[in-house]
Amino acid sequence: MISVLLFGCGGGGGGGGGGGTQGGGLAGLIGLGGGSGSQGANGASQSGGSTGSTGGTGNTEGVSSPVAATTALVTRLGKPARVLLGLGAGNPPDQMKSQDIHPDIMDAYLVGVGAGAWPTWNSPDGAYITYTAQAIQAYGAIPMFTLYQMTALGEGNLSGINDATFMNNYWAQVRLMYQRIAALGTPVLINLEPDFWGFVAAQAPDRDATRLAAVVDSQPECGGLPNTAGGLGQCLVQMGRKIAPKALVGFPPAFWSGTAAAIGAQMRAVGAHQADFIVAQTSDRDAGCWEVPSPPAECTGRSGPFYWDESNTTSPNFHESQRQISDYRAALGNGLPILWWQTPMGVPSDTPGGTDLHYRDNHVDYMLRNAQEYGDTHTFAIVFSAGGSVQTSISTDGGQFARLSAQYLARGGATLK
Repeated sequence: MISVLLFGCGGGGGGGGGGGTQGGGLAGLIGLGGGSGSQGANGASQSGGSTGSTGGTGNTEGVSSPVAATTALVTRLGKPARVLLGLGAGNPPDQMKSQDIHPDIMDAYLVGVGAGAWPTWNSPDGAYITYTAQAIQAYGAIPMFTLYQMTALGEGNLSGINDATFMNNYWAQVRLMYQRIAALGTPVLINLEPDFWGFVAAQAPDRDATRLAAVVDSQPECGGLPNTAGGLGQCLVQMGRKIAPKALVGFPPAFWSGTAAAIGAQMRAVGAHQADFIVAQTSDRDAGCWEVPSPPAECTGRSGPFYWDESNTTSPNFHESQRQISDYRAALGNGLPILWWQTPMGVPSDTPGGTDLHYRDNHVDYMLRNAQEYGDTHTFAIVFSAGGSVQTSISTDGGQFARLSAQYLARGGATLK
């Protein structure tokens, strides 16, 4: 049960966040021209391959003296050697500017398959990635894209993965994503299909992705891979390696049920150990949203308690969460760095609940005040964002993130392990 309390469904509410930035995306919101844009200060991070890694990150080149996988990855990103901070969907760039917030990472969604999907949001097809990434880079941040195409037929509906028409469209968009990212010439982070892997485990015979049929080897980059959900995950990595070698990819395990060891085995079957990092889905809603007597639709279907214990003595708490992802990391193998994603942004309160956009939560407060705990457990980044339309963001948190992130940076940040 504790796994359900600690980790929520990552993508559900955020998909709309991706669509909300259509037609120029962050380029328009930040106030930059969508058609051109600079590659930004991150251009110097293009190589980064001279540093070896003991962590086995699949895309780290070089054979010089080993360094921590977290440090190697952050070096490739051209960022300081500390735990990086990011912001995602629901945090408007104009608010970042007005509050003088300069995240290391900015995350945007890529949703849909076919008509109305992300490739159509700008012209020519796929330009949404170009304009958005250039605007993020010009603001001094690393672009991160959350690929969330597998919900196109409805969350949990896996009927499309063995349908040639659907999957040919799906793979064409994945290829376009990698092509657009490759054209940038700089590292970009990619979060591969939140929630989908949990549904695969739930619906595959014996929770084995290698026993669930899928269309895979029709793609030239993935010839020889099995036509299974396991091969599908491996193809996402293999296609990226061939088309966009500077892209850094990560898989988000779904801790809905099963032990960390069991989920590690499930995710190895889809190639998660071949990626560059682990995406740890923190908790996609403010705790208070679940606590109100009549919660909004996006905060139903779970049982409490929801507010985490900062003393780490009663459940749920932060040390439990850290141990769970550490155990998963060990089971997955390959020593991959960790990125905590979709971390809720509510403000601490002794009073349960709250109201729309002002629900209580203590993740920002705890994680920024105790960031070294995360650095010590192989974290290279923490990305904060609203996981739904009525969750707290930097627009409604009373300046909490701006204040605590500034304090974190003033202390020099958490060191990497």
